Amino acid sequence: MTATQGNLASLSRFVVRAPNWYSSVAFALLIAGLTGLAAFDSRFVLEDVWEGVFYIGLPTVAASVLTPSVDRLLGGKLTRNQSSLLALACELVVIAVLTCAAAVATLTALEQTFVLDVLLVALASVFALRLFVIMAVSRQTLPVASVAASIQTVAAAVLLFVYSGTIRYLEFGGGPVTRAFLYRPDEAPARIRGMDYIDPEKFALLLSLCLLYAGGVWLFLRVIDQPWKRSLGVSMLDFVGGFVGHVAEGSRELENFFEDIGEEALVPVTVCSIRRPDGSEKARFVLPMIHPGPMGDIGGGNLPRRIAEGADGLGFPPHATAGHDFNLVTEREVDTVIDTAETAYQRIEYDDVATRSVRVSEGEATLTGQAIGDDAFVVSTFAPEFADDVEYAVGLSAVSEARGGRLDDVMLADAHNSNDGLEGEDLGHVVPGSKRSFDLIAGAGEVGERLARATREPLAFGVAWDETDWQPEDGIGPLGVRVAVFEVGGQQTAYVLVDGNNMIPGLRDRIVTAIESRGVDRAEVMTSDTHVVNTMEAENQVGEALDEDKLIAVITDLVDDAVADVEPVEAGMASETAEVTVFGNDRTEMLASTANAAVSLGAPLAGAIIFGALVVSILVFLVAGL
Repeated sequence: MTATQGNLASLSRFVVRAPNWYSSVAFALLIAGLTGLAAFDSRFVLEDVWEGVFYIGLPTVAASVLTPSVDRLLGGKLTRNQSSLLALACELVVIAVLTCAAAVATLTALEQTFVLDVLLVALASVFALRLFVIMAVSRQTLPVASVAASIQTVAAAVLLFVYSGTIRYLEFGGGPVTRAFLYRPDEAPARIRGMDYIDPEKFALLLSLCLLYAGGVWLFLRVIDQPWKRSLGVSMLDFVGGFVGHVAEGSRELENFFEDIGEEALVPVTVCSIRRPDGSEKARFVLPMIHPGPMGDIGGGNLPRRIAEGADGLGFPPHATAGHDFNLVTEREVDTVIDTAETAYQRIEYDDVATRSVRVSEGEATLTGQAIGDDAFVVSTFAPEFADDVEYAVGLSAVSEARGGRLDDVMLADAHNSNDGLEGEDLGHVVPGSKRSFDLIAGAGEVGERLARATREPLAFGVAWDETDWQPEDGIGPLGVRVAVFEVGGQQTAYVLVDGNNMIPGLRDRIVTAIESRGVDRAEVMTSDTHVVNTMEAENQVGEALDEDKLIAVITDLVDDAVADVEPVEAGMASETAEVTVFGNDRTEMLASTANAAVSLGAPLAGAIIFGALVVSILVFLVAGL
């Protein structure tokens, strides 16, 4: 992940998961009651509370209940939880604005008319806010979205119309039926009665302000959307709606956006199976050259778990040499990968011999691996230096170099086990042409040469697994910690797989030292790079949230269990090619750059439009008052 991509991922912290609709409604009514207690001055406390609930809370409840029904009737996607949270936010906006206006009116010579004018601005602002959100979430055109967006403002305006006696200004206001339903100023609180009768022109002003602010929303969206359409050919609202929907509601709409920008790609899928002499599978390593992203369970974000669940034995899904450009665009693509892995598994020819492990250091790259028959399993790391993903092209070159014409299949895993987070511009991405890429390629060639000429001896193998009590917020995914121990010619090599996304600096070295102090000859630690741990936090590396000593204790205990589980086995490896849709070359960086540019441009543009709208609003009130 580059710094630009990290900035994009970190935006998830601004998105909240919408609470249940009834929680939002209950809180809105509570706030309305407390506001009524502070604002109204009747004979009884409970009457003040009721008036607050009625005059402030009722429009919120109406918006909460009616908006999703109206929106979906018109083809939208707004959920009841989202609608209630939006209505609550708008209620808080109105309360805050009116509180400030009342304070200004009390401290100055401004009259109650000023508070009423500010209320109209607040109601128009609520309409604009709701319009923006509904257009983003439901992907409606402005005229269609305006219908659902206007509910809260219209509900508040109707209460003002009825309980301020506005109908007295109208010629048909004298009818008994009309007065019974639309003329109730005597029932209004003293604060509202103190406004006298609200002139119908005020409601015309409110309509004018709503039209003005709707124009501001349209202008903002039009300007901010142009870079997206020029660079990616899609709308920003598709991304915003899908992103918010996934983080806040767990929806899969974001996959539709990724599918629109995706490209077809051919990716190798390599499978290494270890089975007991009776034919039952003991463990299966599956390595598709896919990146398990972009986040949560979107696309291939939960790829490691899906791979592990597809194995008969204990599944090991290490991280491949691929970056975010090779994220799967939808979860459906995972099925293609799984099917391809099964095809490769069926082609495996088993052997009961392997080589002792070798370790090669070339520049900053360290590679550990061993041959299994005429195939090889190799793990690369740049620890103790910092590194993130290895680009697809670099990985393919390293595999080709490792094979060297003398090995059949090579499973090259990126240990992905030492990174310092998202600080700085260079996050250690191993790209073609970099010194690290040549270090990795040269190291892979050396490992391949040594393994090709190494002596084959009988293979024994043991495994252990602990799901652990840690959760994704602790940096650990559902696969927990898995350990495999290869024993060849008296040498034991332990491979540890932690279901997480990279590790804090130094933790890998501490784990390796602790394992080797238990009598194991050689060890390497890998992470799966699962992105289920990154839904709400762009950085959530192994060791950031959990206690390092506890993790090391879990791992060393599992190594002991795996050593005790060692028994003679036979193993084999095979590869197949899957055709899948991924983000595509440079698409991830282009998406991240465009999104970050939109964020940078959005704040000042929104500020300018809001300032302009307020200036025009003041001019409208001044002209109306002449």
